[in-house]
Amino acid sequence: MEFGLYTFGDVGTDPATGAKVDAALRLRQLVEEITFADEAGLDVFGLGEHHRPDYAVSAPAVALAAAALQTRRIRLSSAVSVLSSDDPIRVWQQFATLDNLTGGRAEIMAGRGSFIESFPLFGHALDDYDTLFAEKLAMLLQLNEAEHLTWPGGQHTPAVDGRGVYPRPVNGTLPVWIAVGGTPQSVARAGALGLPMALAIIGGEPARFAPLFDLYRQAADRAGQDAAQLRTSINVHGFVGETSQQADEIFYAPQAAVMDRIGRERGWSPTSPAHYQAARSPRGAIFAGSPAEVTDKILAAHEKMRFDRFLIQMAIGVYDHKHLLRSIELFATKVAPEVRKAIG
Repeated sequence: MEFGLYTFGDVGTDPATGAKVDAALRLRQLVEEITFADEAGLDVFGLGEHHRPDYAVSAPAVALAAAALQTRRIRLSSAVSVLSSDDPIRVWQQFATLDNLTGGRAEIMAGRGSFIESFPLFGHALDDYDTLFAEKLAMLLQLNEAEHLTWPGGQHTPAVDGRGVYPRPVNGTLPVWIAVGGTPQSVARAGALGLPMALAIIGGEPARFAPLFDLYRQAADRAGQDAAQLRTSINVHGFVGETSQQADEIFYAPQAAVMDRIGRERGWSPTSPAHYQAARSPRGAIFAGSPAEVTDKILAAHEKMRFDRFLIQMAIGVYDHKHLLRSIELFATKVAPEVRKAIG
């Protein structure tokens, strides 16, 4: 079992103190977090791509490269790269460069994106949401397999006639994960392609997502893939405190502020303390609480979904950075070892 963190690099105002965190400060904090997570023994750190004023990370590979030479073993991943609105060759080259900087520790987590700002920004139509991703993913996978790319072109990509794509990754290819948000078609596509899948669970009951893991493995079997060799992850919101009360005191207000801001755009109901407590209960989607509570919740989810990787988004909204670093430490030294010991 691998354990890690992911974040989008939130900027804004700390609701508890009124302190401002701008992009420059947040990016420097990210380097500190990645380095600290590496030293603490975590396995993965992912940065998500967004093109909004409330997030500092629009170029994950660049931000990850800032920490590359300060880390020794942690894998550095996008979480996610919005492949639909980007150039697959450039995405691959950026992460191949990162891979060489880190001695083979780079990954791409490709997805369609949960926000839409990148589509008009880069001249793409939202009506092409899925066809953009399918075509560009096929191109990304092909150039990952051979030094010279021969690509016939398509609706959204130009033809490439046997051109070399450099630099090559340390181990020949880059790990490419598919990130999904619960759409069955996306889950089935990942399985049929034989690609590892990362499932984001940010609402509802995690147990309800278990059938998607069954669908993923069934789709892999039907396509002739070895489902037993395919890796899976769940990506969740959460926070590890010294106690459950401390976790709530630190995490609730910034997390609620972010979810309310997004909810106003999408028509969700406002978050309340009761909603939060339900979500952080044993059956809810927020993995927040004491080390023992978070450990038990991960084990319960693992029993139903049999995932190989667990990524937690602790840095949601803005709060005191020392609290985040302590939560990372508790996650790495208290939660991860107990889960590993329990599942063998």
